[in-house]
Amino acid sequence: MKETHLQDSVSGWSCRQVAQWLQDEGFGEYEEVLCTQHRLDGPSLLSLTEADLRGPPLGLTVLGDIKRLALAIRRLQRQNHSQLQILGLQHVDNRSRPSLGDTPCHIHSNGRCRLHLAGRLDPEVWKTVVSCVYVFLVFGFTSFVMVIVHERVPDMRTYPPLPDIFLDSVPRIPWAFAMAEACGLILCYMFLLILLLHKHRSILLRRLCSLMGTVFLLRCCTMFVTSLSVPGQHLKCASKTYDDAWEKIQRALTIWTGFGMTLTGVQTCGDYMFSGHTVVITMLNFFVTEYTPRTWNLIHTISWVLNLFGIFFILAAHEHYSIDVFIAFYITTRLFLYYHTLANTRAFQHSRRARIWFPMFSFFECNVNGPVPNQYHWPFSKPAFMKTMIGQ
Repeated sequence: MKETHLQDSVSGWSCRQVAQWLQDEGFGEYEEVLCTQHRLDGPSLLSLTEADLRGPPLGLTVLGDIKRLALAIRRLQRQNHSQLQILGLQHVDNRSRPSLGDTPCHIHSNGRCRLHLAGRLDPEVWKTVVSCVYVFLVFGFTSFVMVIVHERVPDMRTYPPLPDIFLDSVPRIPWAFAMAEACGLILCYMFLLILLLHKHRSILLRRLCSLMGTVFLLRCCTMFVTSLSVPGQHLKCASKTYDDAWEKIQRALTIWTGFGMTLTGVQTCGDYMFSGHTVVITMLNFFVTEYTPRTWNLIHTISWVLNLFGIFFILAAHEHYSIDVFIAFYITTRLFLYYHTLANTRAFQHSRRARIWFPMFSFFECNVNGPVPNQYHWPFSKPAFMKTMIGQ
């Protein structure tokens, strides 16, 4: 170490002195990113961890350089043991040392300390099970609300279809709705394949279930409160009454088990505000594009084409008003983006505001430490060649 560094303690170093230290240790190529871009000074250098080097915003990629720089910083930490205590980076009793060789400890929301490797995310399978139960209950509740809404469908003779620029301009295509559901099925199969191969599949499934359940719960409220007239004369919809509650439950079970799809023989009326098909197609598209590498341009293009064509086919079939589809697309995309923005903001995850205004989000995401990396591995022991193909 040069004499310029011995004149001051490391905790008093400026960015320029840290840059000089990097040059002395043979890491001059990282002077720009560490000192110029991120203004690393002495105290921040002492608190730097290997996880910081690997993850964003630094994101160093050369493993050898990461390890050598980690060892150099660890030596610096040993040489400045007293300064670490003064800065509050190390307890006096040595029980919690923030050196690079130690395994970082992540404090869970219940106060427990869970040791994990850098970049390791706890799958928390039990929370995923809770989210699956949540979405299945919401789908069942939605099916029952659709039965109630069917009883209140406005009479087409009294309430004709509302004016709609798209529906009035584009002739109806009879087979279009089946094509929209086919687009949704293809997107579903794509997501299931990604879910199977993704290393953090439990977190992906938990997020999908929580988001899908929340949007459909909102849909229950909107279609129950407001009953729109049927969007087309081709729809043979009339107010339907049931003899007793058991008959309503049976009808709701039919809709539930058939996933509300015409391909499974389910025909519903009155559930127009807003489009559930648009919600599912858009949500699957965003999950496919979010949890695949940015370089998979073909997959992303196919996903977006299926999403946009699916929306077009819904409108071309005259099964929904244009406003139904627009609102469904807007709500789904905004909720997806807001959820992931908050989930990637560590400071917000543990804030009091998150627990009050977004209790379910806080419950599901409180122990997810940062963005979920797109890593894949073959989940089975055989066949072995599949592990090699996906780079496990």
